[in-house]
Amino acid sequence: MNQLQAKSERESGRRKFVKSSLAALAGVSLVPRHVLGGPNFTAPSDKFNLAYIGTGRQGRGALFQNFIKIPEVQVVAACDVDSQKLEAFQKKVATYYSENNGRSSSEMIDGYKDFREMLERKDIDGVIVATPDHWHALTSIAAANAKKHVYCEKPLSLTISEGRAMVDAARDNNIVLQTGSMQRSWSDFHRAAELVANGYIGDIQQVVVSVGGPPDECEQADEATPDYLDWDMWLGPAPSRGYSSHFAPPITWDGWPRWRYCKYYGGGLMTDWGAHMFDIAQWALGKDQSGPVEILPPDGKDVKVLTYIYDNGIPMTREDFGKGNAVRFVGTEGTIEVSRQFLNVPDNIKHQSIGLNDTHLYHSVNHYQDWLNCIKTGEKPICDVEIGHRTASVCNIGNIAYELGRPLKWDPKKEEFKGDKEANAMRSRKMRGSWKV
Repeated sequence: MNQLQAKSERESGRRKFVKSSLAALAGVSLVPRHVLGGPNFTAPSDKFNLAYIGTGRQGRGALFQNFIKIPEVQVVAACDVDSQKLEAFQKKVATYYSENNGRSSSEMIDGYKDFREMLERKDIDGVIVATPDHWHALTSIAAANAKKHVYCEKPLSLTISEGRAMVDAARDNNIVLQTGSMQRSWSDFHRAAELVANGYIGDIQQVVVSVGGPPDECEQADEATPDYLDWDMWLGPAPSRGYSSHFAPPITWDGWPRWRYCKYYGGGLMTDWGAHMFDIAQWALGKDQSGPVEILPPDGKDVKVLTYIYDNGIPMTREDFGKGNAVRFVGTEGTIEVSRQFLNVPDNIKHQSIGLNDTHLYHSVNHYQDWLNCIKTGEKPICDVEIGHRTASVCNIGNIAYELGRPLKWDPKKEEFKGDKEANAMRSRKMRGSWKV
């Protein structure tokens, strides 16, 4: 047989094989793997292993409910300095998987007291940071350095310098960090911000943010430290002091812990609710990458309330306009008010469509799924770490102005106060022991 005949026979054999293979496949339907596994099936290779740092009221509540029901999420570990809260979280996860995934109710996820030990695990893809504010930066940066994606509760940081360090850690490690300012993924807030951003109430004359005020000193009496709590670890980088249930209440406490009102652990309602409402104001004004340039604290004379001035001359005040935690945008052609309870829009634009050539703000309907989607695509989420940092900075520079009681000039590009050494020193805090950002 010569070479041409051999080649011809090989090609003939190949054609017969392909033809017979296609014939065999003709009667076969290719079924997606999620169908093979049932309606709620997610292939193991598609699972996103999640761990929680902080299992208090927020961790066991909204953050548990919103993440556990996402099909690709698999909660595998949790960490807390309070063993009672940690155990309650472990049992809650076990119960959910027993009722929904057929696992044994006795199959508990791993629990840790020290987040650093938990972050050593290679199988963890992302972490939920639900600690008090004074721990946000340390835990988020450690997670980023361990190449874990991060969902961090708002306000993003306790200080301006910590917020910038969180941005740098996320960028350096190429991880996605979503800030828990979930109002951006709510339809009323998105609608209000788009109408303002596109000038449907004319030129903005004033923005009014209705939230509570700055934090206070920590003057609560010392109590006996409960045996289920590592109080020294709870304090972490904060100044040393005796235990108080005011800051770390027992699991039986039916309310929000009051650490948020103490300046060593939180920023008062200025940051607690301000991280939600100032965030919407910044979004609508197109200042996500910037901030105000001047801060005027009330002086009992000409300045009645805390006032921010932006580089375009728009003033933003913190004052109660009688409708709870909310934002009011005052324009030359109307006023828009928005909160979690209402969206008040002028009658003439109630049904206004956003035009094709208008500014279309990032649209998300699920703040938690948005984070996971962006981890897959590599895109920035609706409340990226830079946005969360800028919003927290607005709250923090306001608190600094309150404490100093004098007008301040702010450079949002350099992130420093102009000509004020004392104010600039307050952009960071001294950390106790070996803790550092």
